[in-house]
Amino acid sequence: MIRILIVDDHAIVREGLRLLLEDEPGLEIVGDAADGEEALQKAQTLTPDVILLDLVLPDLNGIEVTRRVRAAQPECRILLLTSFAEDTNVVAAMQAGAAGYLLKDILRADLVTAIQKVARGEPALHPEAQRKLIQHVTQPPTTQPDPNTLTERERDILRLLAQGLSNKQIAGQLHITEGTVKGHVSNILAKLHLEDRTQAAVYAVKQGLA
Repeated sequence: MIRILIVDDHAIVREGLRLLLEDEPGLEIVGDAADGEEALQKAQTLTPDVILLDLVLPDLNGIEVTRRVRAAQPECRILLLTSFAEDTNVVAAMQAGAAGYLLKDILRADLVTAIQKVARGEPALHPEAQRKLIQHVTQPPTTQPDPNTLTERERDILRLLAQGLSNKQIAGQLHITEGTVKGHVSNILAKLHLEDRTQAAVYAVKQGLA
């Protein structure tokens, strides 16, 4: 049996994934978590074989969770499920130790196959993620955080984040959804090679962006 931990901050997504997979032969859902810290705790206590992990979480992002789980439990495979296929996210995820990177529009049969592949130690990449990873390998890497990689919207969000505003407050200021803000924050952290909101706020102040 492949033991699976589901991590997503939306209860309906966790429930949906459980319903999709719990009757699948050879798969066992051992638990779920709603944020990064809970995911780290349950990964340690439940020792899953595979973690289905959302990239965008309310505390730690999926890349940081991947890094910490892989450091503590190298035998555990991480399969990221996300709505975003940003170049920097794909590369950062694989560098952190993720075994797979899939978009949430994946079909059930393909998701099951991907879980089986990563459990065997094989990679499982969405075609778009694979394209971006290959593109990164064939281009010179950018090692230093570069604010020029941020879009104008990401710069706006970084300025508000540096002022100490929550995702909900930022969403209200910019007239966008809280989920959209979370996605942008995740992209900002990945592009600037930062681990959390605090580092992003400090960076914004140092760069004169706040």
